[in-house]
Amino acid sequence: MPASSTLIQPTPTSPFAPLKIPFFRMLWVASFVSNIGTWMQNVGAVGLMTQLTPSPVLVALLQTASALPVFLLSLPAGALADLVDRRRMLLLTQTWMALVALLLAGLTLLGLTSPWLLLLLTFMLGLGGALNNPVWQTVTPELVPRAELPQALALNSVSFNLARAFGPALGGLVIGYYSAGGAFLINGLSFLATIYMVWRWQREPQATSTLATERVLAAIRGGVRYARFAPPVQRILVRGGSFTFGASALLALMPAVVSQRLHLPTSFYSSLLSCMGLGAVVGAVVLPRLNRGLTIDHRVTLSTIAFALGVLGLAFVNNQWLLYGLLVLVGLAWMLVLNSFSVGVQTVVPRWVQARTISLYLLTIQGGMALGSVVWGTMATRWGLPVALTGAAIWLGLSTLLAFRFSLVNPPESLDFTPARQRPNPVLAEDEPAPDAGPIIITTTYRITPTDRAAFAALMEELSRIRRREGAIRVGLYADLADPTRLVEYFMVESWEEYEQLHDRGVSREEAEIKSRARGLHTDPEMPYVARLLALHPEPTPPPRVMVPGSTRHIASTAGETSA
Repeated sequence: MPASSTLIQPTPTSPFAPLKIPFFRMLWVASFVSNIGTWMQNVGAVGLMTQLTPSPVLVALLQTASALPVFLLSLPAGALADLVDRRRMLLLTQTWMALVALLLAGLTLLGLTSPWLLLLLTFMLGLGGALNNPVWQTVTPELVPRAELPQALALNSVSFNLARAFGPALGGLVIGYYSAGGAFLINGLSFLATIYMVWRWQREPQATSTLATERVLAAIRGGVRYARFAPPVQRILVRGGSFTFGASALLALMPAVVSQRLHLPTSFYSSLLSCMGLGAVVGAVVLPRLNRGLTIDHRVTLSTIAFALGVLGLAFVNNQWLLYGLLVLVGLAWMLVLNSFSVGVQTVVPRWVQARTISLYLLTIQGGMALGSVVWGTMATRWGLPVALTGAAIWLGLSTLLAFRFSLVNPPESLDFTPARQRPNPVLAEDEPAPDAGPIIITTTYRITPTDRAAFAALMEELSRIRRREGAIRVGLYADLADPTRLVEYFMVESWEEYEQLHDRGVSREEAEIKSRARGLHTDPEMPYVARLLALHPEPTPPPRVMVPGSTRHIASTAGETSA
């Protein structure tokens, strides 16, 4: 199985074991309260929009207004979450969302809300959510032991889906007996519980680095680069984006189906959302058994087909009780698919790039939701709701074929990213270069017999992917024309600061295994020789033809040592 780490066997624990951790338990309750407020907000926004305008496009754009900020800010948010104090960032984002929700409540209660103002304030709430989501998802791995992380993520999903089961119903009651403004007010107040709990969080001191904080743009590039050369991450992004693009039709068009095709009140829409939430809770209960009986690909495929059936039912079924049953099935399928993706994306990457990878995942998921909402909403306006929903169901069915090309890592929960060892400190003949000095080329010289060259080259090809994933902007393997047994592997990083960041992360287990196999082919009794080369003058753009590593043209060696 291709993976970026060795495998360890997870210790079986109770599904509720993380709740024994006091702060996780209290934060879970606070999150549940906040999630209920969020679902009341969603129901209130949809109900208010259908009162303000009959346009299916404007109703569908509510979903886009919520998802588009994630599409715009997900990458910067993930970079910030990896760079700044996560507690302070959570306090800032939660406070922002509380203030926006209270502003929307005040304007609605005063009768000053218009369709476009509702979209604007929904978008502003989405901005806070976009900045909050990556850092929020990195909190759980800090609070619970790694062996209990899958259970903790499942409990978070239960919290979200219990809120989806009860939140819409409560929202419908508040709207029915009072107004949408009341639902918005409760949502604004619900953030106070989470703000209080985050404020109380006595976060353990994090290991500090002597390095300057990564620039945000450089951090974003590093996260994208990691995902580009990490096949398990790529598979989750492709499968997740394709699923949410089709699944967005149900969430975006369900309000229009209820009001225009079925001619039922907003309370029925709330009931359908509650059925989805109940289905998701059922999914969380049966998840451990399904994990044991089905591979992750089988779970995602079967759940996607079940979701497609629910979308078709929304297009053609008129019986309310049958729709309730279909929405329970949809909620179960939704939970199983997204739980598989969410657990995967948080466990197939090391911690130093975790928030950025999560942000890429959220970008893909919410980008698919935003784009799908526009596409299916436009189709519904032009050709009708049944055509749009049928098209989405067909898309979901076809997306299951991606399993043949983008099979998911199973089980991702067992990957261990603890460094195999630390890298040896470089021996410097002069003062340490400035952080922005560079680029830096690191060469490793091997002695390989001609008969082993093909096997060695294959190992270096695997190593080059790891080098690029870790931050290298260029990699290569060269043979000495005067001595065919002398092979030089090299990689280049942009600056000395980039090299120090790579150095501090240590040697991953995958890299250590490949290097061990390569050294088994090394014929010299001495260990492979490592040199670090600093450019005397920055390379022009575009860079000139790469010189053979070891040459002194344009570069000079600043440090050399025998690899440990």
